[in-house]
Amino acid sequence: MAGNDLGSLLGSLLGGAGGQSGGAGGILGSLLGALAGGKGAGGGGDGSNPLGGLLDMLTKSGLTDQTRSWVGTGDNQAVSGAQIAEALPDDTLQKVAAEAGVSPQEAADEIAASLPQAVDKLTPNGSLPQGASLEEIIRQQRL
Repeated sequence: MAGNDLGSLLGSLLGGAGGQSGGAGGILGSLLGALAGGKGAGGGGDGSNPLGGLLDMLTKSGLTDQTRSWVGTGDNQAVSGAQIAEALPDDTLQKVAAEAGVSPQEAADEIAASLPQAVDKLTPNGSLPQGASLEEIIRQQRL
């Protein structure tokens, strides 16, 4: 399943954030897989990137400063689980929570705790890599 594969990649990239093997990565992988519309972590054959879509969604929800800080090269601004829950579509958060076996609020809290670090590591040059699937970006960062 693409979400699980992506979760494993994110978990290893984050170095087991959350103290569990793939815990944070698993939830982020499920989230990005859900946002890709079930087309796999790459979001389809056109190279589209669900990470960019997620950041756009958060920006439109008023989290512009936070998302810019994660992509940029400075300090990462924190975001709360409540802000994540408000920014994400309810059905997406419900799906991610069900896949992780946690409540939607727990899923939102975990996303809030791990997403800034994940985005920061995936964007070391201060911008989103273009033209690659999220799995390819993660693999490149691990090399």
